[in-house]
Amino acid sequence: MAIVKSTIQQQVADAIAQVEPNDRPVAIIQTITGPSPWLMNGVLGIIGQAFIKYYFVTLTQRVVVIHRTSRISNRPQEVLYVIPLEQARASLSDVRRNTLWSSLRFQLPNEPKPTRMNVHRMWRAEMDTFVNGLIGGAPGVPGQYPQQAAPAQYPGAPGVPGQYPQAPAAPYPPQQPAAPYPPQQPAGQYPPAPGQYPQAPGGNPYQG
Repeated sequence: MAIVKSTIQQQVADAIAQVEPNDRPVAIIQTITGPSPWLMNGVLGIIGQAFIKYYFVTLTQRVVVIHRTSRISNRPQEVLYVIPLEQARASLSDVRRNTLWSSLRFQLPNEPKPTRMNVHRMWRAEMDTFVNGLIGGAPGVPGQYPQQAAPAQYPGAPGVPGQYPQAPAAPYPPQQPAAPYPPQQPAGQYPPAPGQYPQAPGGNPYQG
């Protein structure tokens, strides 16, 4: 099992490179879904483990990629979602920065309500980069991020010229934030073609 953070980050970066070689990670965090891990691990024990999921959530220069995480090897598995940045900004809410377990809520495609994702302090610095890179800003008071505002209020968000190095022109078409998202595809129909993200729920902004 990979437990060294740099090793885990490299594994996730390699997994992204296999499907989209021209994109690069900005921030990678490992998350555990469900209520507080104190409750799930301590009070509910093995029963609680059955109700949680492990994800790698990666902010790249162009999208947010969510991988399923193997509980045995702690390696990234299949890509579950590829979410355009504008949709990802609107999906993030209730970010809480705590001493041991921080958390954020993220509206996953096809889910009825936002999913709580818990982040261990091992990944807190990466969570800060993820949140600040996606919506901008910084904690206004210790332990708490400011309320999310409209994307237009964050001029430093990814996708704005000058913030991150521009990705190579091919195979990316110009990003069109105002365009409607492509229809979501049913689960299980994501061909892992080299050089192209699979058609995961939430749409694929790489195809124009």
